[in-house]
Amino acid sequence: MSELADRIDALLPQTQCTRCGYPACRPYAEAIAQGEADFNQCPPGGTVTLRALAQLLNRPEKPLNPRNGLAQPPMVAVIDEVRCIGCAKCLPACPVDAIIGAQRFTHTVVAELCTGCELCLPPCPVDCIELQPAHDPDGRSIPTPTALGELQRRGGEFRRRYESGLARRRRETEERRALIAAKKRQAGHWRKPGASS
Repeated sequence: MSELADRIDALLPQTQCTRCGYPACRPYAEAIAQGEADFNQCPPGGTVTLRALAQLLNRPEKPLNPRNGLAQPPMVAVIDEVRCIGCAKCLPACPVDAIIGAQRFTHTVVAELCTGCELCLPPCPVDCIELQPAHDPDGRSIPTPTALGELQRRGGEFRRRYESGLARRRRETEERRALIAAKKRQAGHWRKPGASS
């Protein structure tokens, strides 16, 4: 089953958008492989991914499930830096670390890294983030991928950034736990002056 999940995951666009109803692309791939989810729940993959998944699974092609959203051209998040209050709530929401900034400073989205997942929109308390059509370096709109190879190339980049971000967050969590444990040990050794032993 893991090999099939690997092959399914390789066909997904790796936007990590959760529109399929799963927390990331890999859990969705595993659910498809185990027969727990249908293969038509990935709006960012569009027709190209639907066709490839149907072929891989030896099933008839079917349209995208409208409950999961509509296929659309590639989008990117854009932060209105004038309205941004620097709350940093968008930073942990981004699955590929495409937003840069720090608390109490203006944030910005690196467009080339953004998957258009929309996960940064809900946490923003001032609604200063919006999705706009993605553009290439020359300012031309990026069309919806029509070739699986093109989608997989971008997906590979997104997957690497997502996995790197997960590893960084795990490492930071472990470092925080170790620091707290060290402080607790240190506090346990501290005694008030004049306290009896």
